Amino acid sequence: MSGTYLGMPAFPRAAATATRDTRLRANLTHATHTIRDKRAKAVAELDDWAQLRAAGAAVKDRTLRRLDHYLEQLEAAVTAAGGQVHWALDADEANRIVTRLVRETGESEVVKVKSMATQEIGLNEALAGAGIRAYETDLAELIVQLGHDLPSHILVPAIHRNRSEIRDIFRREMASWGRPAPEGLGDSPAELAEAARLHLREKFLSAKVGISGANFMVAETGTLVVVESEGNGRMCLTLPETLISVVGIEKVVPSWQDLEIFLQLLPRSSTAERMNPYTSTWTGTTDGDGPQTFHLVLLDNGRTDTLADTVGRQALRCIRCSACLNVCPVYERAGGHAYGSPYPGPIGAILTPQLRGLAGPLEESLPYASSLCGACYEVCPVAIDIPEVLVHLRERVVQGGPVTLGGTRTVLQPAKGHAAERAAMRAVGWAFDHPGALRAGMRLAARTRRLHPRRLPGPGRAWSRTRDVPEVPAESFRDWWQRTRGTSSGRGTSSESGTSSGPGTSSGPGTTSGPDTSSERRGDVK
Repeated sequence: MSGTYLGMPAFPRAAATATRDTRLRANLTHATHTIRDKRAKAVAELDDWAQLRAAGAAVKDRTLRRLDHYLEQLEAAVTAAGGQVHWALDADEANRIVTRLVRETGESEVVKVKSMATQEIGLNEALAGAGIRAYETDLAELIVQLGHDLPSHILVPAIHRNRSEIRDIFRREMASWGRPAPEGLGDSPAELAEAARLHLREKFLSAKVGISGANFMVAETGTLVVVESEGNGRMCLTLPETLISVVGIEKVVPSWQDLEIFLQLLPRSSTAERMNPYTSTWTGTTDGDGPQTFHLVLLDNGRTDTLADTVGRQALRCIRCSACLNVCPVYERAGGHAYGSPYPGPIGAILTPQLRGLAGPLEESLPYASSLCGACYEVCPVAIDIPEVLVHLRERVVQGGPVTLGGTRTVLQPAKGHAAERAAMRAVGWAFDHPGALRAGMRLAARTRRLHPRRLPGPGRAWSRTRDVPEVPAESFRDWWQRTRGTSSGRGTSSESGTSSGPGTSSGPGTTSGPDTSSERRGDVK
């Protein structure tokens, strides 16, 4: 993956700056708590939410296993319906294709539907370099564009802005992009929405070319689907003469029956709505109705490499609902810009390093941009185990190993700056392979525990600066088991050991009467 946000600092540096911005934190806290509370109520209305979630994950996994088959089926269906399919290996190729297609129309302006794929490849910047002006029509994207800003949230790109900031942006910038803001514009939601509506209407009625992404692509009919809440997407999809859709290859679903699952999962997870306000579908072209020319640009940009990773590929299930962002304590404090990618939050922490590769300090730092609390996994509508992938990527950063880059299998070298972590992991691995040394070390740690510092020295200082170092118990588990259950070789019982006090008594954990349980448990200890 290549494209925008190049040159951003690594997450720790960017987050350190963001967390000192009190207004940003206040805006994020208010917005994310509101969205998460509404989502929880909407999800609780469905008794079969867990089954829907499992079905969504299963359909995605099944599709990814036969992705080549479904993409070829999609291409055939789109072509048969009058569309033209283009394949883009990376961001540069996708930008070249779209720029060429726009130039062939003779137009120098386009209107856009909100699209993560076009943000990912930096399409607006590429078009601007070719003398083509792209107008964002989603309200939040419009705010970001007028403010010369970057999106900070997948669903609500301007979540870091409050109403007074938006009013100031409209007053200051709208005139240079088209219709100016109304005189005396206030900061009420109704006034801001009306100003945006008047400004955008001119663009909808004059644009000859529309550019969109798609939430889903149905392989069996070649149909593309966009779900949105404002109606701007439908205007862009129906009014222009030419429509160009840039879509990641993982967005394909086999059939309409499969699509039904995601049209239930997505709105409740993203906007807490029972069904989406605007769901637009288009299949090729139809004479006299809608765009007369339709191009579909299928984007890889690192997705095939991600698919080759048996652990990390589950990130390709993502349906961009942003539920994981709204529950993440790290995102809530650091904001979206700190992630240095169009994909912020927990999903960005696993998706960006896989799409781009662990190519630099920013990508190497993202797997650590998490507390591993697991809240992101709990709310994910397609059950992406984000903590599992984070740990997997951390291992790759520290130890390197085989990866697929550009379709070629290669060996990634360990990242710099993780020597202490690597040495610690090797020491722990050696100790686990030598039970005697592990036992001696645990006893030594228990007997010296009163001398342990409350903060770690050296490289561990940064870790313990914001955390309490766990206290070492007075007795290791092995010693406790041997004292209460018998020898470490599994001989003896609690009665044979003659111990009647402490955690090994009948009231202790796991202690029951009867001859079978004690022998079974002894068998577990080696």
